[in-house]
Amino acid sequence: MNPNVKKLAILAGGGPAPGINSVIGAAAIHAALGGSEVIGIQDGFKWIMEGNIDHIMPLTISSVSRIHFRGGSFIGISRSNPTKRKAHLENSVTSLLRLNVDRLITIGGDDTAYSAHMLNERSGGRIRVVHVPKTIDNDLDLPLYGNTFGFQTARHNGVGIVRDLMVDAKTTSRWYLVVTMGRKVGHLALGIGKAAGAALTLIPEEFKGTVRLQEIVDTILGAMIKRQSMGVPHGVAVLAEGLVESIDPRDLAQIEGVERDAHGHMRLDEINFADILKDRLAEGMRKYHLGSSIVAKNIGYELRCSDPIPLDMEYTRGLGYYAAKYLTEGGSGVMITIEGDHLKPISLTDNIDPSTGKTRVRMVDISSEGYRIARSYMIRLSKDDFEDLHQVAKLAATVGISIDEFRSSFSYLVANEPPPLRLIPDSPTAAPKVVETPPAKAPHEKPGKPKTAGPAKTKARKP
Repeated sequence: MNPNVKKLAILAGGGPAPGINSVIGAAAIHAALGGSEVIGIQDGFKWIMEGNIDHIMPLTISSVSRIHFRGGSFIGISRSNPTKRKAHLENSVTSLLRLNVDRLITIGGDDTAYSAHMLNERSGGRIRVVHVPKTIDNDLDLPLYGNTFGFQTARHNGVGIVRDLMVDAKTTSRWYLVVTMGRKVGHLALGIGKAAGAALTLIPEEFKGTVRLQEIVDTILGAMIKRQSMGVPHGVAVLAEGLVESIDPRDLAQIEGVERDAHGHMRLDEINFADILKDRLAEGMRKYHLGSSIVAKNIGYELRCSDPIPLDMEYTRGLGYYAAKYLTEGGSGVMITIEGDHLKPISLTDNIDPSTGKTRVRMVDISSEGYRIARSYMIRLSKDDFEDLHQVAKLAATVGISIDEFRSSFSYLVANEPPPLRLIPDSPTAAPKVVETPPAKAPHEKPGKPKTAGPAKTKARKP
């Protein structure tokens, strides 16, 4: 490694996601073919923000040419945040300059994107920086609602887990509560639940403001009762871990003092949300004489270091190529995204949410047709259940209580139910449809098979 040659550096921040190695490999190969020396900064910003430049590794074509098949990160990863202290940000810039780095590719989610933005600003043009969006949470605001890399692989493997749990649930007549990673958004949970056909999926976006824990418990109990009334005593419910941040703090007093990461986010994996729900649901199941047992399961770590599926491998090789080429051509200060088959760089400055001062986060749009389609296939109490006297009587009888008691306990759940999806809305100005009807038959015509016209008969002429 020549200390006098300017280098391209690559680092990964945040949590793992399938496809990191593919970005690293594609970027390193493209840069090396152009004559650049490429190094990997190990463990994100962890070492360089402390002024330590010993944790680096050369990224040669031979060392990275096959890493795109594998999950994890070839150069490590961390959630270390260089923006919390001015000295750490300055150390990061200085460390890169000491390594003779003039170009940097960061790979990560919204927090790493913000760190890239601040480092780009702090370097003042001495280091050109581009960011590649990565997260299984799918919460970065990409063009055309595109997916962040790693999301498709995580969803694919999550669906496989839920599929197998559905078989076990049916076989053993039990319910599973599956809590998925995703931080404060519900993209991964909804993607898994919708694709797998889970009984229901709950995400934080469907609850406005804070939500009481009992409402979440009652929503799941309502689904259990409705399934039981259909003769199905089992199911799988998928829940986004971000529901924890939406729950009224009074209901989660037992988790006070929970650890937070370097970016200030509650470590949701430290909270046994699934077990808290399981205990509360068990009480409700005993109250309403639901005989099924219930099992809680968290998934996320099984998904984020999976080997990427071909979709993510192809996508990330494009991202890595564009990132290296954009820097080679003198670009800086952007997030690399792809719209269709074309590069669409987004300014890191423009991607800052003015209300938070941080990178803009994309939530699930619960008014979208995609969400409402998912909702229409869920097994959960609806307004129709309470408006149909026979149906509400059946539900009440299923758990051995009166109709009034059932309404009192569960009817509040449907107050904010989204309206049904209509693809062709009513329009008062629309022209009435013209329906063509066949001409009426004459009174003397007999019903039967209509005659078909044959060749015309001509009368022979006498010679």
